[in-house]
Amino acid sequence: MVPPFKITASVLNDIAKIERLIGRIESLHQPKPQPYLRKSNCVRTVQGSLAIEGNTLNLDQVTALMEGKIVIGKKEEIKEVMNAISVYDQMEGFDSLSVKALLHAHGMMMSDLVSTAGSWRRSNVRIMKGSAVSHIAPPADRVAHLMKDLFEFLKKDGTHPLIKSCVFHYELEFIHPFEDGNGRIGRFWHSLLLLHYHRVFEFIPVESLIKDHQDEYYAALEHSDKAGDSTRFIEFMLSMVYQALADFMDAIQPRSLTAKERLEEAKLHFKESQFSRKNYINHFKTISSATSSRDLKTGVEMGLLVKTGERAQTVYQYRD
Repeated sequence: MVPPFKITASVLNDIAKIERLIGRIESLHQPKPQPYLRKSNCVRTVQGSLAIEGNTLNLDQVTALMEGKIVIGKKEEIKEVMNAISVYDQMEGFDSLSVKALLHAHGMMMSDLVSTAGSWRRSNVRIMKGSAVSHIAPPADRVAHLMKDLFEFLKKDGTHPLIKSCVFHYELEFIHPFEDGNGRIGRFWHSLLLLHYHRVFEFIPVESLIKDHQDEYYAALEHSDKAGDSTRFIEFMLSMVYQALADFMDAIQPRSLTAKERLEEAKLHFKESQFSRKNYINHFKTISSATSSRDLKTGVEMGLLVKTGERAQTVYQYRD
């Protein structure tokens, strides 16, 4: 059964913006982000996701725990952080299409925090907002079947992966399959699905951004509950994904390369092959025709390049 949702103009627009931004990030001529960015992402992700659940440890404390240092704090909060660090550290090892993997991840995330870690809930639940009931989850005896259907949707439905990741996140929160830890495992699985969609999400802490928009996050969940489909939540989460990507782009935006740096980088690409000015422009994409001509002239004058042919037939080759 396909979960109910609509693909709105806002959804399509955000997907187009996200894919364009990913394309821009891919076109940047710079080394792969360094390990410290991966570590920074993990710290912000863990701290952000747990802060939503009321954990009071800050970024410095989470960083210290990740580095194996002693931190003064509530025992349960420290355990929450250590569990989450362990799960996120092993993210790449989880099969995003496996029910068994989800249960294993929950077992790690909630180890020594609840007795039912890694198991579906066995009792019915009502989610309270103040003194009022804000959500009645499906009966406990339906959880396994509903989660099986949800994973079938992930595996077989042809909807865009960015949309499916949002739908999965919402539906997991709606089903509320675990006694505790549904929010943090839902956000973790969403990030896992994003990572499997594109490697750039290895460095992007979407959870941290959700924490900064926590009221909107819960409002989107509540709105979708009342509407009977996940459309509003999809729109909200896609806007968060786009903003997280934009923030990452701003952080890694490189300075403009010099002509010499471009020529050295191009040598790694073209090696001993002949190439034209058009090939050079296609490799760098963002430089103008005039800039490419100046670069190649500089390369010849420096003795880096050998030029043969005239006009449209001109080709270049790096010297040994």
